[in-house]
Amino acid sequence: MTAPVFVVEQLPDAPEFALDGPEGRHAVSVKRLRTGEEVVLTDGRGRWARGVVRAAEGKDRLVVGLDPVHEEPAPAVRITVVQALPKGDRGEVAVETMTETGVDGVVPWQAARCITQWKGDRGLKSLAKWRATAREAGKQSRRVRFPDVADLATTKQVAALLAAADFAAVLHEDRDYDSEPLATVALPEAGEIVLVVGPEGGVSPDELTAFTAAGARTCRLGPSVLRTSTAGTAAAALLLGRTGRWS
Repeated sequence: MTAPVFVVEQLPDAPEFALDGPEGRHAVSVKRLRTGEEVVLTDGRGRWARGVVRAAEGKDRLVVGLDPVHEEPAPAVRITVVQALPKGDRGEVAVETMTETGVDGVVPWQAARCITQWKGDRGLKSLAKWRATAREAGKQSRRVRFPDVADLATTKQVAALLAAADFAAVLHEDRDYDSEPLATVALPEAGEIVLVVGPEGGVSPDELTAFTAAGARTCRLGPSVLRTSTAGTAAAALLLGRTGRWS
């Protein structure tokens, strides 16, 4: 089994580090790590180091002997998923599975047909949950470069994001619409890929017009229609394979 990952604000270039606070408590009291066991420390932004536990002190402090710090390079092809707000806790499910799969960015989108509305304190709490989910899923999947979860975006802001991308696509399930298979559409060898996943009710005609005017292609995954909370993960897996990031 690979070594568990713990997050620190700043990874020091030092031979020893004391992991304390919530991460130290989790390591000592939940994971019950002991002397001699291996860990990985990361800042979640690409810097990481392997370490070996030298001592567990109390209930929330782990002393770790560190190897030299490494820097994981940013991927040549970066994949961002614009995720329309699903109902209930399906948003956290989408973020969790997309993070485990390997997406680099998630943009929550208040689409016209979203039943869920992020407003006021509720919106801030929901965004915080998405970000916490990405962090925990990043640790669980042994990543050292966690996905960015952006602020809630409007349709206009999503269109601007699509216009700036090297490849942009909207997943569109309408059988009567002339959409291309995502499995065969031409992809860039480097740069930014942005993929839009609509809500359960689908992307509205006005939104689709705005996105295609910004340069986005309309694509389909396959003959079946996936839930909004799973479509982004399936599409990201396909793109990660096609761009060589899973090779």
